[in-house]
Amino acid sequence: MPWKNQEPTSICEGGSTSKRAKASSPRNSDREDSPPRRDGFTRMMRRRMRPRGYPMPDGVYGGMRLVNTFELCFKELDGYNEDHTKIKLLALSVSQSIVSLASFKGKTRQFTCTGTIVGRTPSSMSILTSASLVRCTNDETEIDDKLKIKVRLPNGKIVPGKLWKYDLYYNIAVVNMKAFPEFRAADIHNQVEANAKLPQSKLVAIGRAFESGELMATAGTLLYKTTKLDCQELMTSSCYITKAGIGGPLIGYGGNFFGMNFCSDDGTPFLPASLLSKCLKHFDTFGRVVQPWLGLRIGSLQAQKLGTRVELHDSFPDAHGIYVERVFDGSPAANSGMKVGDVITKLDEVPLFSAQEFHKLVLDKTESTTQHGDVMPFEVSVLRPGNSFDFCATINAEVIDMSKQNRWPVPKTKWIYPDNEYDDEGPLVRKCSRPDYRYPSPDEDESTQDCDEE
Repeated sequence: MPWKNQEPTSICEGGSTSKRAKASSPRNSDREDSPPRRDGFTRMMRRRMRPRGYPMPDGVYGGMRLVNTFELCFKELDGYNEDHTKIKLLALSVSQSIVSLASFKGKTRQFTCTGTIVGRTPSSMSILTSASLVRCTNDETEIDDKLKIKVRLPNGKIVPGKLWKYDLYYNIAVVNMKAFPEFRAADIHNQVEANAKLPQSKLVAIGRAFESGELMATAGTLLYKTTKLDCQELMTSSCYITKAGIGGPLIGYGGNFFGMNFCSDDGTPFLPASLLSKCLKHFDTFGRVVQPWLGLRIGSLQAQKLGTRVELHDSFPDAHGIYVERVFDGSPAANSGMKVGDVITKLDEVPLFSAQEFHKLVLDKTESTTQHGDVMPFEVSVLRPGNSFDFCATINAEVIDMSKQNRWPVPKTKWIYPDNEYDDEGPLVRKCSRPDYRYPSPDEDESTQDCDEE
């Protein structure tokens, strides 16, 4: 059965169902009028759902549909829109470096995502992608090294891939595959630092679907807001991507590499290119990403509440830097005298304007000090707005395993039914022009569905 992109904006006639109505109605599988399962239909569903790793529905109902699938593509670009034409040309310029990957346990698919070819030798090519590709399904803090990885190339061919390096803190992985002369490595060093100096930067997120091999692109701008994901080094764009775009590149209109995309319901988080480059260098130098622990959670000043900004402006009108959102008890930062609400303006005498600059400098210092076996003291210049007080402190960082500190959830694939548009986690149906596959009633002719495929 094809995975189709249709245009419905609601699940059933008469509009959506409210949370109150939903709460008062029984589950579909418990209703007395639930239609009986049809053995042939159930077998067909099992053949098509299980190899993709998707759940079976509780029952069979006309209009039910599967949401948050890996087959859902980005929104279609208008062929007559000048801006969309630029987006498509930009996507085409890097298309020979964009692949899709899938991991399998036996014959069952576990995850799919996008990857970017970032390096090559005469015999192999390296693909930068998301570590979600190889995480254990029952314990996301561990890697399942028994998974088989398949790579769909830009020409549609599928070849095996092998995991080389990964980092669970940043959720990145590098997969190696056989070299092909017709495909080239993307220039990820042609990058732009994403910061407050580029508030209106136009960005393009690119992905490739695994089953169809379709190249996808969508545009947006840089957002100065925090993401729901744990990793504090992430930035956010307004590009709306689907799960298939996880691990794909984010590039500027000038062709510059901005970062790698992840998926969330509050915008598209991305790991900035400067941090990705440092991680790849750590892979080559240390075999892993060496992440010192300072015991701080920091954020951009631009993302703080107005009251916080007013308090800072009253004490230090021309202040810049990064905001301390949390100090962990017993941490190196706590021992240095740091407190929540402090503003760090310099790190080792280098002025700071964003949290990403802070983390990049930390990784820079890690490269030099770890190679010489030295300790890692960081000198910070601090403003304390409440007391109009400024001071310097030394934070003696510790190198610890931070791989389990960040969670990287992705939207779950699930079935929804005509009377079940909402659940406790929020809306399940997105009002976009290319929603997920809507499963037909068992009475509908499946051959008719095949003929309607675009």
